Amino acid sequence: MSRGAKIGVALVIVIAVIVGVVALGSARKANRPTAVRLEQVGKRDLVAAVTASGQVEAKTDVDISSEVTARILKLHVKEGDMVKVGELLVELDQAQFKGAVERGQASLAQANAGEVQATANRDQAQRAFDRQTELKRTSPNLVTDESVELARQAFLVADANVKSAAALVEQAKAGLKEAQDNLARTMLYSPIAGRVVRLAVEEGEVAVPGTFSKETGLLMRIADMSTILAKVKVDETDVVRLALNDSVSVSIDAFPDTTFVGRVTKIGNSATATTAATSTDKAVDFDVEVTLANPPNDVRPDLSMTARIVTDVRKNALSIPIIALTARAAPNPASDTKAATPLAASPTDTLKKPTKEQDGVFVVQNNIARFRPVKVGITGDEYFEVVDGLKAGETVVAGTYQAIRDMKDSTRVKAAPTVGPEVKKP
Repeated sequence: MSRGAKIGVALVIVIAVIVGVVALGSARKANRPTAVRLEQVGKRDLVAAVTASGQVEAKTDVDISSEVTARILKLHVKEGDMVKVGELLVELDQAQFKGAVERGQASLAQANAGEVQATANRDQAQRAFDRQTELKRTSPNLVTDESVELARQAFLVADANVKSAAALVEQAKAGLKEAQDNLARTMLYSPIAGRVVRLAVEEGEVAVPGTFSKETGLLMRIADMSTILAKVKVDETDVVRLALNDSVSVSIDAFPDTTFVGRVTKIGNSATATTAATSTDKAVDFDVEVTLANPPNDVRPDLSMTARIVTDVRKNALSIPIIALTARAAPNPASDTKAATPLAASPTDTLKKPTKEQDGVFVVQNNIARFRPVKVGITGDEYFEVVDGLKAGETVVAGTYQAIRDMKDSTRVKAAPTVGPEVKKP
């Protein structure tokens, strides 16, 4: 054998040894069990909840605005003041309205005098007509028919003048009443007891009626803080789980160390669509009102808050960690049937049908993890309720997320040290 041939044979042997070593290492690595977190299926108390954010509002608030245009002469309250029902809030300049009342009073006096005069004229015309009628009856030759008719016409005109004068009196009364009402509107009183939560004007500004804009005519806002609402927006996928009187825990950002209790008192029937700032997709939310049982005394409207609405409770329910639930392709019996049938495939057989997935967990027996479909119920903070598919005491793979995502059926596993809880669904 030549020197070159010997070198070639040696290289082949070296390569074969290297390949064998690599193959042996790969085989050992493939047979090495995967380190996973294990947990037994057990019974726990589960609470299903919906979390939503919103703002604190008073159940009753009233916007105070002026019904007349006038300069603000004096503000009798400051923002934050507590007021009672009927307490004077704002005093407007009354000069022009007092003048209107005086003119109305003068007009009414004039109309009353006109009515008295018209009544006197009618009475005189009535007497003249009666005399002409009596003379015509007793002495037909002394009074002509024309004289009687003229007297009658004079009476009718006088009677009409009385009615006109009476109408002028009513018109004057209405004008005076309007002027008096406008004068009374220069003194604004509180319709409810509460706190002045917003003061939008200062003394010297001109108050105008908010005919076209509510904000334009706003002078101040008074809120009854005895009943406080937490108004939140709940996603369309969660609102169907809510019901009136559901228990709610409310966290107000301004009171970080305190959790308040409330009840769902109103669920919106129509949705409000909002567009996210970073997307053109519209989020469909529903307005939900929560009434707080014991609100803090110094709470204010528009404070940010978060509500946790309890939708369901399960006592001693069979449960698994949320991280344990995963999804795998469901078996396709049709494919097995086709494989067993020795017939030529039709063109439609070449089209791939969508693969269905089913939820399940990896159950561990003798260090082998096998996928098993399960049916789950409500979702707690960290656990799913198990409705079907598992028994108490069975061991399931509960992490890590990466291990469950990559795991295949019949994978060898071993217990690993437990790390922080994960809530992703592989």
